Amino acid sequence: MKDSKHERSQDRWDAIVIGSGMGGLSAAAALSRTGHKVLVLEQYRTLGGLTHSFSRDGFSWDVGLHYLSGVAPGEPERKLLDWLCDTPIELAPMGTIYDVLHIGDAEPLLLSRPSEAQVLDLKERFPGEGKAIDAWFDAVHRGREAAMSVLQSRAVPQPFGTLLAWWKSSELKRWVGRTTAEVVAEITDNPELQAVFFAQWGDHGGRPSIASFAVHALVSYSYLERGGWYPVGGSSVIAEQMLPVIRASGGDAWAGVQVASLLFDDARIVGVRTVTGEEIHADVVVSTIGARETVDRLLATELGEDDWIDEIRSFQPSICHFSMYLGFEGDVEAAGATKANHWIYPSGEMDAVWDDPPNGQPPGMFVSFASLKDPAHNSGPTQKHSGEILVWTDWSAAARWADVAPGERGEDYARFKRDVEERVFEQFKIYFPDLARQVVFRELATPLSTVSITGHRKGAFYGLDVTPDRMLSDALRMKTPIKGLYLSGQDVASPGIPGAMWGGVLCAGTIDPKVFK
Repeated sequence: MKDSKHERSQDRWDAIVIGSGMGGLSAAAALSRTGHKVLVLEQYRTLGGLTHSFSRDGFSWDVGLHYLSGVAPGEPERKLLDWLCDTPIELAPMGTIYDVLHIGDAEPLLLSRPSEAQVLDLKERFPGEGKAIDAWFDAVHRGREAAMSVLQSRAVPQPFGTLLAWWKSSELKRWVGRTTAEVVAEITDNPELQAVFFAQWGDHGGRPSIASFAVHALVSYSYLERGGWYPVGGSSVIAEQMLPVIRASGGDAWAGVQVASLLFDDARIVGVRTVTGEEIHADVVVSTIGARETVDRLLATELGEDDWIDEIRSFQPSICHFSMYLGFEGDVEAAGATKANHWIYPSGEMDAVWDDPPNGQPPGMFVSFASLKDPAHNSGPTQKHSGEILVWTDWSAAARWADVAPGERGEDYARFKRDVEERVFEQFKIYFPDLARQVVFRELATPLSTVSITGHRKGAFYGLDVTPDRMLSDALRMKTPIKGLYLSGQDVASPGIPGAMWGGVLCAGTIDPKVFK
């Protein structure tokens, strides 16, 4: 969604939010609901960050949203999302089955709601692992509670956050302080069952050997009771409905405006300076571009020795990915497409990314068909539908072209993209041979596209890697030690669209407690 043509007559705002993804829009909308005049600045040409959509040849795709959890009627995230929007977004359920797991040569396993159904399915598939399966669901529940305690501790004043962390210390150590692989190894030594427990790690981007179990539990738990949901009209409706709330309070959102640095007056933030030299003033600045990006790009060099900055710089970026956008014509459901997503691990190896593309085969891929999830989709006379393939990779795959302008990367880059695209599509054809014959459009995006859209270091799709150290860090609080500077989004909460939304609202409540009333 592009911004309206803005008039820059306003020389001072109550708050400036840098970044218009879910973490930025939710913070801005929450502040606007409590009467603040907020300016949102987006460096990309389109508002919405990873919630924006784009079109090619009559097909449309979302760049970062594939399904949502926790947004069934009456659930807290749904109530919160409704409050942030001018008109509540219509959300369509994906059905009983939300994910399909293809692991090695085993028969596909369907992940279904409610949790009782999934427990029965797993016990039927693994008849000798009943105790382990019960232990897994108990661990997921307790891990999720521990993750929520971390979020709460970051939103309250630091002394109270420290007290809460001390009070919950044993639970945090057990569930947040250990990796997914460590917790699962304690539950079962059955490699096939372990693979099932690991399979959704791409929803948060932390490989099992690296990710805090609490993050994996938070994501896994969120789908168990009410399944997956999809915004009717596509993910761009999020920005379309939050922007009127921001503007109704006197705020605005400008696309194509990149912030170069923060403005200080006696160690206090008083606004921002853009790359064109324009100064825009506000008493509060919220950065949603990522914690590492904030301290590296926006803060003055004389602040670089602070302990909290050094701690943020110690965290590594999350995984990056290739996206292949597919356009189909024909009866895609008859050919094998489903509302449910497909997690594909050809060899059964779960703790790996494609580290040498285009050589070899991707160790895993995620396949999603957005148009089938959207009741508003009009397929037309040729039955047009859209799909997407995600393949996790390492930044080294695209790093050599990172400092080259998009139009100047040359034939080497074009050949690299063609080879990766062909390798990914060949693997797709193995699992969906009939669908592959219906493809009339395909386009590959590399990790460099994530850099372009988000500005994230090394193309990190989920911000900072979700290690135990990152999740337990006291440096990733909404309120920074710098007066007037706040952090929002995934890095101070949890990965994904719902996590970024919570990060935004909790940040807004840290700025103005009336948000919580």
